[in-house]
Amino acid sequence: MPGRRSFKTDASFLEKLAIGAIGARAVFAELERQGHKPIELERGSMGYKIWKNVKIKRLRVPDILCLNCGTRVEARAKTQLEISMSHSLSDPDRGWDKGLTDRDVVALSLCVKTGEGPTDWQCGGTIQFVSVEALRRAFAANQVVTVKPKGAGEGFELRVTWPSVVASSDGLVSALTVERLQFKRATDQRTISLALNRRDILLQPLVKVGDPVRAGQIIASVVPATAALPCSGAAAHSSFLEMLASLAVADRYTAAKALSHILNAPASTALAQRIADEREHIYVRLEAAAGLARAGEAAGMAFIKQTLQDQYLEHRLEAVIILGEIPTDESCQALTTVLLDQSQHPEIRAGAAWALGELQQPASADALVEVFLELAEPIRIEAARALRKIAAITGTNVAAELPGTQDDQRAGIAWAVSRSGRVKVDELLPLLVDDDARRWVAYILGTQDQGQFVGQVEELRRRDPEVYFAVTVLWKIVASWIYDLEEY
Repeated sequence: MPGRRSFKTDASFLEKLAIGAIGARAVFAELERQGHKPIELERGSMGYKIWKNVKIKRLRVPDILCLNCGTRVEARAKTQLEISMSHSLSDPDRGWDKGLTDRDVVALSLCVKTGEGPTDWQCGGTIQFVSVEALRRAFAANQVVTVKPKGAGEGFELRVTWPSVVASSDGLVSALTVERLQFKRATDQRTISLALNRRDILLQPLVKVGDPVRAGQIIASVVPATAALPCSGAAAHSSFLEMLASLAVADRYTAAKALSHILNAPASTALAQRIADEREHIYVRLEAAAGLARAGEAAGMAFIKQTLQDQYLEHRLEAVIILGEIPTDESCQALTTVLLDQSQHPEIRAGAAWALGELQQPASADALVEVFLELAEPIRIEAARALRKIAAITGTNVAAELPGTQDDQRAGIAWAVSRSGRVKVDELLPLLVDDDARRWVAYILGTQDQGQFVGQVEELRRRDPEVYFAVTVLWKIVASWIYDLEEY
């Protein structure tokens, strides 16, 4: 009998992905503030791109690595601050501590909703750090609370919580006993009393009488939590070289990632050896290749290009994503080749379009416009998004492509220009070459903020009154309270 499958809606999944990414970015920034030299260890942990048709099963490693001290940090963003992890009883690869070691640290952050969209979240408050070693000790001693598996939409996983007390407001600790912790709230000096017992589990206070507390601070728990994570600077480059020979694939991946950013002569030699070892895990080899390719060493780029023809689509997609991280002409050319290669899987070609958007090289604009004629919608969508990035960040006048293109291409160009924030009336006026082009010019201007353009369209009114009229009608519709009104 086949196993049950669980699904999350796109919006729900995107929201969870966004919360995690926003939290990871905040942790990254906090580590920098505290003197660390962080890099993203788990690729994609600070972004929320969803690949629907090709699932990449990456190695389970913490999100962030400090190159100076070697500390690995797993970022866990919460919408309600608590020390908790999801945990599977049936799949060892989804255990709460899979891919973690005692030396690793979990960083807890609080995310708050800032808008209606699934990505409208912001990380606020103090980021707090807990060691994996302490979490494992408490877990082994059964000092945790577990709740039943979630519904099908959440993946049938347990929620494991390490009991804690979180301050609801700023204040000053005024009393402390075995049973209770009290602090005076800063706003009105009212005494807040908190029990140090959760489901017969005794919590240890993390503050003492006279200590200030901040809203959102963990002030008692079964494990120590702290806002400070000093960087010892103790990770010598030689330690990463030694780690590259570890029996644990997660260690070798960590080492390859670290050495790809250090890249001295011994590191280059070691990474080249990893690439050449056909028994090595593909993601370790790709990470080693990425480091060499960034340094301009031919062996690295050659292996990445070779992987673009791998029998497994997830390996090809990972290679495409890596190329999007290497800002060179050779990366852009390799991605353009994949994008235009009709023998490649549509998701791989869509990935190439996305990666070209990450590189933001104006030279790729023609290829992106070309694939607006493709039947596969994911390719067209990613190409439009990439073209928007190029227009927005580089200021390239992609609208100039419009007169010589076909209907579907014009649609993609118009969307990219309209969303770029780089709309210029004087660049649009020469595009009024036929009725279809006039409609797309009307769309581009009509979807802009009227207040920014009302003083710039006088020349359009003189040259083409019909397009001017269409623009003003669109402005009126977009500004109306019924625009985007939804019916439930």
